[in-house]
Amino acid sequence: MLARAALHFYEEPSISGKEGSGAVFFSGCNLKCVFCQNEKISRGLIGKEVSVEKLADIFLSLETQGANNINLVTPSHFIPQIKEALILAKEKGLSLPIVYNSSAYELPEALKMLEGLVDVYLPDFKYFDEDMALNYSKAKNYPEVAKAAIAEMYRQVGEPIFDSRGIMKKGVIVRHLLLPGGVKNAKNVVSYLHETYGDSVYISLMNQYTPLDTASLKEAGEKYPALLRKVTKREYDRLLDYVLSLDIKNAYFQEGDTASESFIPEFDYTGVE
Repeated sequence: MLARAALHFYEEPSISGKEGSGAVFFSGCNLKCVFCQNEKISRGLIGKEVSVEKLADIFLSLETQGANNINLVTPSHFIPQIKEALILAKEKGLSLPIVYNSSAYELPEALKMLEGLVDVYLPDFKYFDEDMALNYSKAKNYPEVAKAAIAEMYRQVGEPIFDSRGIMKKGVIVRHLLLPGGVKNAKNVVSYLHETYGDSVYISLMNQYTPLDTASLKEAGEKYPALLRKVTKREYDRLLDYVLSLDIKNAYFQEGDTASESFIPEFDYTGVE
């Protein structure tokens, strides 16, 4: 089930570059985050079924459009089909790096199915705090699951490698979306990643949390009102100061106010139909 397959320019610089990332947005998600920024597709409300052969052709089409990579967005629940499509596309000449862009809420055994096919892993690490994971995503075991998943990702692809244009060819970038009132949680995520991997993985710290007008967020906001506001500059600055205090070399920061619905693409079946 796909909602969009098109060049996407709002990923990290080493993923999007100037040419854009070939983003393939899969419908559905194995988490139920109350603040989801892509709720239209994560809840499975939008999506068109495509065959393995069609998916392989979509990958090849994105390469002809000049994409820097094939970026599989929320792919976890379609791993068997994606594996088949990647093998088929590579047999037909696909030569781009494959980026696996997920929530990290998945088992190492599932990820092992993709060994040798995925070049860059782009997981979230949403929560270090179990209560926050339970309250916001109904997944109390998220921290331990994500740790194991990221460890498997790193085992497969290792330290970062870039081409001459600064596009990542191999490696892991771990994202963390700072939530309102979530500085302590974010610091714990950063601390864990730094202690475990040093500068062998990149950390991407995002301040773009956008409180959307959705039924799930309105309901959650009654119990967790902080989710109804944006992240403040002070909150993000506190997190960045902490990162700098750890002397982390490989990190991406966001500048200015990036909390906007304009960064959320139109899920209009572009590139799918």
